[in-house]
Amino acid sequence: MMLEFSENGYKVSSNGVTVELFAKEYALLRFLYRNQGSAFSREQLLDRVWPLEYPVERTVDDHIYRLRKKLAPIEGLAIRTVRSYGYCLTVRSQPAGIHAVPSAADEELREQMRDIFAKYHRYGQGTSMLALARQQDILGYELDPFYTVYVHFVQGDVRWLLEGGGLPTSERVYWLLLFHLFAGEPKASLDYCERVLETGKLPPAQHREIEMLNILDLYTLAGAPDKALERIERTRSLILEDPGYESFETPAATSAMYAHLLSGTGDRELQAISTSIEQLLAAKPYLREIGSYSIVSGLWRLRKNERRSGEALLDEGLGVLELSGFVPIRLFGLYRIVQFCRRTAFKGCPEVTRKYAELFAEAQARCGLPGLLPNIEALLDDCLSD
Repeated sequence: MMLEFSENGYKVSSNGVTVELFAKEYALLRFLYRNQGSAFSREQLLDRVWPLEYPVERTVDDHIYRLRKKLAPIEGLAIRTVRSYGYCLTVRSQPAGIHAVPSAADEELREQMRDIFAKYHRYGQGTSMLALARQQDILGYELDPFYTVYVHFVQGDVRWLLEGGGLPTSERVYWLLLFHLFAGEPKASLDYCERVLETGKLPPAQHREIEMLNILDLYTLAGAPDKALERIERTRSLILEDPGYESFETPAATSAMYAHLLSGTGDRELQAISTSIEQLLAAKPYLREIGSYSIVSGLWRLRKNERRSGEALLDEGLGVLELSGFVPIRLFGLYRIVQFCRRTAFKGCPEVTRKYAELFAEAQARCGLPGLLPNIEALLDDCLSD
């Protein structure tokens, strides 16, 4: 028999039967399933499923008890007690001594799968990433640690990022900081970003991404578009120095267009920026960048009092971002729209603002952001005070 794991809701399925589990029950079962037929002590299970936490051995027993009850409807699956030692998962159809998924230990396959995820990541195909991640047990590969976390970010699983998923706080700060941007006020989010940069709490790649991209719109929305444009010039210089940051070129250009829009730059200069972005997209038609550019173009139309075509572009951009499957990027698109509408006067502004504010509130609610914002801020404050 074969189990299918879905991290969206922590579900496990087999032969038409689906069981919902809690996060640690899910993690424990997944570990045992990948190592079915092998016995593990309680201490070993604590190390593998509860790393960097301090539960007692009784915690394992309690989780095993609940798992057995929940898994009862799935035939052929049993968690055996190994007397005076621990537990072992057995699957009826598994021949003795045979690993059910031998390819999971194949380093070459793991590297190839990471390359595939990186390709989907670059193209902005979040839906493809999630589909592949949910099939890892059936396909027989081990998901790269970075993408294990990233798929939770892609699907807007804020609660998982807060609860830890077995990860230290330092590996969750960046993702939660991005979600703060979609729920907090721009000045508060900017303050957190600047403090994170000052303290050097993040790995170099994440530090650089905040410095080169994430902070740009915050300067604009905090009333300092000139500082945003100054930072964008630095970003362009860094891209020229290091081709590894080439993928930042289009998002940075889109942020520049957004800053110019809000600072009142004339249409002729905006047209030049727009043309350059379209040239970049022609060479690299990535979904996230296409959707984001469409939204900023729609805001430009609104500023010119072309409401009908402006809304059409906004809806088109949001549709592309939804198609991408990146929940945070669609949230960011709605965030840009709402913040722009609150700061700019144009024909039909109240109605347009109301429409997109409602969509933004719905998208935030699906991630649980309004209720989780205090928890995010508490974690960020705790991390930055160390």
